[in-house]
Amino acid sequence: MTEAENTRRWKLALGGDEDGLSDRDKRMSQALSALYEQTPSGKGGGSGGGGGGGRRGGLGASSPKVSKWLGDIREFFPSPVVQIIQKDAFERLNLKALMLEPEFLETLEADVHLVASLISMRSVIPEKTMATARIVVDKVVQELMKRLKTRTTEAILGAVNKSKRTRRPKFRDIDWNRTIPANLRHYQPEHATIVPETLIGFSRKRSSRTDLDEVHIVLDQSGSMAPSVVYASIFAAVMASLPVVKTRLVCFDTSVFDLTDDLVDPVKVLFGVQLGGGTDINHALQYVEGKIAAPAKSHVILVTDLYEGGNARSMLSRIAAMKQSGVNVIVLLALSDEGRPAYDSSHASAIAAMGCPVFACTPDHFPAMMAAALSRMDVGQWAGANGIELVRAA
Repeated sequence: MTEAENTRRWKLALGGDEDGLSDRDKRMSQALSALYEQTPSGKGGGSGGGGGGGRRGGLGASSPKVSKWLGDIREFFPSPVVQIIQKDAFERLNLKALMLEPEFLETLEADVHLVASLISMRSVIPEKTMATARIVVDKVVQELMKRLKTRTTEAILGAVNKSKRTRRPKFRDIDWNRTIPANLRHYQPEHATIVPETLIGFSRKRSSRTDLDEVHIVLDQSGSMAPSVVYASIFAAVMASLPVVKTRLVCFDTSVFDLTDDLVDPVKVLFGVQLGGGTDINHALQYVEGKIAAPAKSHVILVTDLYEGGNARSMLSRIAAMKQSGVNVIVLLALSDEGRPAYDSSHASAIAAMGCPVFACTPDHFPAMMAAALSRMDVGQWAGANGIELVRAA
């Protein structure tokens, strides 16, 4: 890297000094300064400036001004960076009120955090903006479904009812990794192909709906869990579309909301979520406990940071009772692309001591995690083998 390029990068990183920068670099610096640059404590402000610590930049509350700024950052940075800067702008400059304007909402970079913000503001979004909000949410949902559906479907279908091998499998159940080596002697050079005389695959047992595994996703909808709410709702919708498992989605704060019947429409599910409020995990588990018909074929995926606002002792006792009855209980402290979340470590350790795996999970890991659960693998061992840090028993 040349000295000139090194100097340019430091000026862009530190802000303020624009001498020697190109016009484009000056615009980039000004776009970042509007959000991040502040005067040092105790300096600046003047007689009418209100003292130190005031923001040198600032976007104000003007929708046209903010829209222009968003256009600038989209010009300078790739989409993932734009999403981070946009999120920072809403948090640091309190711009959420502008999201109530449909014209402004259309200019935003649609991502999981924007969807979470719209869900949390649902009760105050005016009717003229609601149609635009649904379009934005639907766009993100469709992108996530495209990213996650195939892997989730393949992982779960591959895990269910495939324990018995057969030499007469249906086409969709052929195990090609075993069939091809078993038929190499039948390779046809002139056709550059193998004639598979012997097929090796899996035998699917025919199941009625009452024979299927049940997956209960129990979802904490407190404000801190917002990205997890979006991802968990998408996964629940994908799983509900599969005929090989029965999926229930239960959201909770201090009340319980069973959104299972809405899973055919993920956008409707998301707009049915009540982000914010208190947390009563025990109440939600009590509800789900009453829905479990066959404990040995049931999986409870509890997505929460475990900050219990209800009866913590009863919550722990209920999880222990579920585990002892044969229910496969898994606690996800977060289901998001972000780092390890804040959580109640004492509750997490107590649940881990019961033999329930407790960890944070990324969306990319979730399909394989569910496949491991449905295959009756030790999910704790699976997590460790995949480099996922588990909460340890106290």
